[in-house]
Amino acid sequence: MDLRDSTEDAAFRQEVRAWISDNRVGEFAESGDVGGPGREHEGFEVRLAWERVLGDAGWTCLGWPVEWGGRGASIAQQVIWNEEYVRASCPARVGVFGEGLLGPTLIAYGSEDQKRRFLEPIRTGRELWCQGYSEPDAGSDLASVRTSAVLDGDEWVINGQKVWTSLAQWADWCFVLARTDPVSSRHKGLSYILVPMHQPGIEMRPIIQLTGTSEFNEVFFDGARTSADMVVGDVGEGWRVALATLAFERGVALLGHQVRFGRELDNVIDIARDRGLTTEPVVRQRLAQAWLTLSILRMNTLRSLRGLEGPLSTPEASISKLFWGTWHRDLGELAMDVSGMSSQILSSAPYQLAELQALFLFSRADTIYGGSNEIQRNIVAERVLGLPPEPKGSL
Repeated sequence: MDLRDSTEDAAFRQEVRAWISDNRVGEFAESGDVGGPGREHEGFEVRLAWERVLGDAGWTCLGWPVEWGGRGASIAQQVIWNEEYVRASCPARVGVFGEGLLGPTLIAYGSEDQKRRFLEPIRTGRELWCQGYSEPDAGSDLASVRTSAVLDGDEWVINGQKVWTSLAQWADWCFVLARTDPVSSRHKGLSYILVPMHQPGIEMRPIIQLTGTSEFNEVFFDGARTSADMVVGDVGEGWRVALATLAFERGVALLGHQVRFGRELDNVIDIARDRGLTTEPVVRQRLAQAWLTLSILRMNTLRSLRGLEGPLSTPEASISKLFWGTWHRDLGELAMDVSGMSSQILSSAPYQLAELQALFLFSRADTIYGGSNEIQRNIVAERVLGLPPEPKGSL
């Protein structure tokens, strides 16, 4: 696998670097890499302003077709953008659900009216989205969704509860997986519905994390309404559309996250050096193993993206979540061990965490959200390796 940039991609990389250098100025430069996983509470207003600067300049939705406002960028160019963006310490994006999940889903399955209505506001950062999938009894077992949608004239009436809804406190719209056939069960009778968030009948409650912050939410739908034409795909075919959305969550953005992971690892190594621990064989081995594993993760992610078009998950991509979630959690543990007793002391009252303390606490969630490690292992075993399915106990 040749990892060198082609002539065209090298020119694109220089274009990206030049644009970021010229435009990441003022408050955007001062804020640094504010936000991101575990830090979504930081700097929302400046991040939203930056999102709109990106959109107005054509630096969002790079992989979308040109006809819908994208650049039609290749996978290689999308990787370059994500890596250079993180290397330049730009503010974390706030439009990720719209750009990375809903937008591609609408392009593949939405009506022409839906595309015209929603794609441009997503591209320009004028409308933000959240994902309404998980429920208290339907997390990894998503087919157990109970949230209902009943047609009342020309509107759907939504009732139910979603949980672990990231960024719902800032979202304008939510793509909701709801049961439109009350006598159906499991995968059948589900529909994929677009619901406006700013209306009576929707209540959000923040979920406080170990870090003391909140980027996940419970969302309660109590008679919330949306237009009858807000179903993506056919009524009752929501399972197919929902899985397509998940398949669009592929590894392009993960390459950017891996740059951030590398910075965190460098920080851990610096602390180990400062404390004279790099001469200790066990610490040296753990640091070396972390570096090697991160390099392998990058290679595997690049391999999984070769020839990838449309909502398809390759065998290599199916292990990425299990791989990076476990690595990042282990890095958090390594950070605490290298920091020594100081890792147990807060920076300031009432609950101000240092960077590596926040890494340790938030990374505990990495092996749970987006499909727990146990579920990921079952997926790899059954869908990639073709092993017999896990026995299902009687309910």
